[in-house]
Amino acid sequence: MLAVPAAFAASQPREVYGWIEEGIIQPENISVKIKMDTGALTSSMDAKDLQHFQKNGEKWVRFNVEVKDSKSGAQVSAPFERKIERSIKVRGAGGAESRPVVLMQMCIGQRVYSEQFSLNDRGDMLYPVLIGRRTLEKLGPIDVSRTFTHQPHCAP
Repeated sequence: MLAVPAAFAASQPREVYGWIEEGIIQPENISVKIKMDTGALTSSMDAKDLQHFQKNGEKWVRFNVEVKDSKSGAQVSAPFERKIERSIKVRGAGGAESRPVVLMQMCIGQRVYSEQFSLNDRGDMLYPVLIGRRTLEKLGPIDVSRTFTHQPHCAP
């Protein structure tokens, strides 16, 4: 017999997401393909032309998100300005680099998540947005055999 803690047994079953889903960058309503990345702690977003500047004594970054809208297929370019929450050091085959981390809003399924995203030029990558473990723990389980299980429907 399997023993299940009472708190776990009483909780509602969580929705299962596929390894690729569609999300909407809010409030700009840009529809993008997102990849669930259990290997990354922090989510990441494609960002071009990063320009650091000061605003009210705080560090900010200006950047462009240039993606193929997953609904229309049209190329979309949108300018953003966000306060830098922190910086992270990312190590890879090409060495280590520092990336700014900003708060962004992303609609996934029926909910808008306000999460931290590191900014990096992901132009050579198939998916412009990676969802890391900090956000995945709020979403729920991932079934790697499935894709596009939840259409984003969030009120503006």
